[in-house]
Amino acid sequence: MDQDWPILMSFFPQDWEELAVSTNAVKGLRKEKTVENYIRTLLIHIGCGYSMRETVTRAKIAGLGDISDVAFLGRLRKAKDWLQSLCLSLIKEQGMSFNVNNDIQPRLFDATFVKEPGKTGSLWRIHYSIQLPSLTCDFLKITPAKGCGTGESFFQYSIKNGDYIIADRGYSTISGIHHVASRSAYVIVRVNTLTLPLHNLKNKRFPLLDRIKAIANAGTIGSWDVLIKNKKGETVQGRICVIRKTKEAIEIAHKKLKKAAQKRGSTIKPETYEYAKYVILFTTYSKSKFSDYEILELYRSRWQIELVFKRFKSIAHLGHLPKQSEDSSKAWLYGKLFVAILTNKLISYAGSISPWGYELGKEQS
Repeated sequence: MDQDWPILMSFFPQDWEELAVSTNAVKGLRKEKTVENYIRTLLIHIGCGYSMRETVTRAKIAGLGDISDVAFLGRLRKAKDWLQSLCLSLIKEQGMSFNVNNDIQPRLFDATFVKEPGKTGSLWRIHYSIQLPSLTCDFLKITPAKGCGTGESFFQYSIKNGDYIIADRGYSTISGIHHVASRSAYVIVRVNTLTLPLHNLKNKRFPLLDRIKAIANAGTIGSWDVLIKNKKGETVQGRICVIRKTKEAIEIAHKKLKKAAQKRGSTIKPETYEYAKYVILFTTYSKSKFSDYEILELYRSRWQIELVFKRFKSIAHLGHLPKQSEDSSKAWLYGKLFVAILTNKLISYAGSISPWGYELGKEQS
């Protein structure tokens, strides 16, 4: 722990200590308690997945501080804005850019499981919404992993008039899109062709497969106006924006399909292979304000942060999720994102710098 900590700390944003001060995370911290010990204790809980009680015990043994689990919960809540700022600093360092219209703050909707340690550890689903480009978590809800009304759905979220939402194919349902439209909000969602039947403006089935087959070259964009019709016959008008993947991306997508089919012991339909060659989006964003290209770019911005989310989801599987308050849960989420982005940075350096996987600082020379 003592040997590797300075190396890990070298990957922190350069202004990580200043951010602790500017976000008031260290306000009221006793002078003998260092900022370094503060974040180390936080990472025992967030990064390693220990409960608060086990975290404070390990921190005491390691000489990082002697506090109660109740006091630690207060520290975690106070660190919420600090952990968010650390995420933003690391993202800026890594050159992640979000092509966001200055007039809107898109909300990224996602969900993941949190498995608490132990044989009897509870399994939870955390539904969260993060704004771009600020990475502000503006909604968080915790539900059981199983049961009626616990799955990924637009119905899980607080949606207000004028919201601009971006979501993946898990949210690609007729009822969900109608729910967003009923709130006078707008959506970009990755199309799941099994759960989102499309109709043309004459209310007849839209021949999606035939239309996308005409897009033969990578980078070519196709767009068509469509309707989403519910059981009552009510419709929501939007458009389909499609772009063909590169040859390499198509091969990767097909390999994933084959692997999943082998695992399930099922066969793959020819149309499934065809759909996998494209990124297919449905949107209700205004055509006069957002071109087809801009819709795809907005979704691509989601995909950039999705790479971080994928790491976050793997880390979140192991850990005790604080459920006492929204602030503590949000702080935990920002902390997990920080660990995920930090992990990406470590992997990047380890893969490009040999043989020991990190840069030498001047003090190490």
